[in-house]
Amino acid sequence: MKLQRIISLVTLTISIVTLYLVLKKPAPVAAPPASPAVATANAQSFQEKVGHLEQPRVGENSPAEVHINSAELGAAIAQATASTASPQEASGTSGPASSGASTSPASSPTTELPGPVPEVKDYQVSMDGDIVRGQFLTQIAGKDVYVTLSGHLGAKDGYATFDATEAKIGDLSIPVTLVNEALQKKMAEQRDQMKLPANVKDIRVENGELVLVPK
Repeated sequence: MKLQRIISLVTLTISIVTLYLVLKKPAPVAAPPASPAVATANAQSFQEKVGHLEQPRVGENSPAEVHINSAELGAAIAQATASTASPQEASGTSGPASSGASTSPASSPTTELPGPVPEVKDYQVSMDGDIVRGQFLTQIAGKDVYVTLSGHLGAKDGYATFDATEAKIGDLSIPVTLVNEALQKKMAEQRDQMKLPANVKDIRVENGELVLVPK
């Protein structure tokens, strides 16, 4: 009986700690929200850089690689999600997105989980070395939970690829092999959405920047 009691106490303790870690808000992956003016400038810089990919070839020359930093990418995501917000959000009920790397709400093919598409809020993105890291707030079993995914972004046969290297729910790390299996299945189901733009032949993260390689 004593042994069973000890096992029960240990199991209960582990369950409580696990639940706490799952519900605990993790450290943000991106810098604090930028001012509206800075966010607007970053979004404009993103548009200008991507615009270079549209420049026609001159002789044997082609547009150079485009390098986009975390602030520019985050601001572009914020601008894109704001343009698709509901009428209530657009009218100011939820406030405009004004972060250089943090957005709300958002939805992305790379953040979908198996089954019904969850609502995604407070999306953040950052890049470090050759790793891209995304964090978002969603609901699991009716509870608001932060999910963090890190991995390598790349391209193969004209389609974007993503191989997870780290996954966390709240502050609790989960086996990345399980995440990758589900993630690759979901990406395969939505293969058309992973197709690279016609003028881009490769995509990667390098030195903390998103690199787009033109054709």
